[in-house]
Amino acid sequence: MAIDTHCHLDASEFDADRSKVIGAAQAAGVRAIVIPAIARFNFNTVRDLAHSFPEGYYALGIHPLFVRQSVEADLAHLRDALAASITDSRLVAIGEIGLDFFVKDIASGEAREQQEFFYVEQLKLALEFELPVLLHVRRSQDILLKHLRRLKRSPGGIAHAFNGSDQQARAFLDLGFALGIGGAMTFTRALQIRRHAADTGLDRLVLETDSPDIPPAWLQAPDLRNTPGQIPRIGASLAELRGEPTAAVIDATTATACRVLPRLGLALARRGDLHDV
Repeated sequence: MAIDTHCHLDASEFDADRSKVIGAAQAAGVRAIVIPAIARFNFNTVRDLAHSFPEGYYALGIHPLFVRQSVEADLAHLRDALAASITDSRLVAIGEIGLDFFVKDIASGEAREQQEFFYVEQLKLALEFELPVLLHVRRSQDILLKHLRRLKRSPGGIAHAFNGSDQQARAFLDLGFALGIGGAMTFTRALQIRRHAADTGLDRLVLETDSPDIPPAWLQAPDLRNTPGQIPRIGASLAELRGEPTAAVIDATTATACRVLPRLGLALARRGDLHDV
């Protein structure tokens, strides 16, 4: 079985054929799809969508690209939403949260300070509710790590779409995070990502699509939309890069996902989906 640990299945790109996309993922052997929220306006949407099909799971959080249109009261709303859903087995993490210093308009000044404030406050919620986090990591690795190290303990989770240095990768791994590997790894020019994918232990890697974004190399124009059904082929590409059997790589990354997202692992075990992993 395969797991897509990061899929924006609620995105408008799927409005016309979302059921078909889910069905294709199911047929491909994807047994769990984690749908992260991005802001207060879609908390209910991702929760309801996750409950609409057997493989659906979700995370709640405020994405750094949506911090500018958020207010501090949204953090209180997030806390209330987490408290209301904490007994829901489909809730597996806080996310998508983090920092984005790639977008120039929010990489400095007040906008950057606001990003860091929302990030730190959501890390506190992760510790309060004992949930791992799905981290948005874009040209912000060192600052993300700085704030993680200031906590009394790391919440762990997944460094989504990781593309940092070897030293930064080791720092996230030492803090209990796995690295998210997706479509970017399938491009031969993505040398740094491919090196992490090849050299990092499978007990520290998870598969993801970031659908509908970051399409793998085999999705060409005009059909550039990524889907969760691509996960098995991404797993096969990772196996080829590492020179290992595809089934073993998919099983190992599934086990890693269940370890760093413990509630997901428990839910899948209860469903009987982990007997071969």
